[in-house]
Amino acid sequence: MEKRRLKFIIPTMVIVATSAILMLVNYYEEVPTYHKVLIVISATIFSGILAHGLFPHNDEEIPDKKPSNLNKRSSK
Repeated sequence: MEKRRLKFIIPTMVIVATSAILMLVNYYEEVPTYHKVLIVISATIFSGILAHGLFPHNDEEIPDKKPSNLNKRSSK
């Protein structure tokens, strides 16, 4: 996996994990702890998969160099 893509994926997963933990702890206290862990893990993995598909990657082709015969002046 490319480093450029990881710069987007890892922070996205961290943000989703921390926000899921905070929301589950503060607003949904009645949910069992085991279920909270499963929700956080699945949300983090799902956001990583989405980020992998949506954020840019380095598969761009390098433009071809100009042909050498265009750089030379014609001698007519």
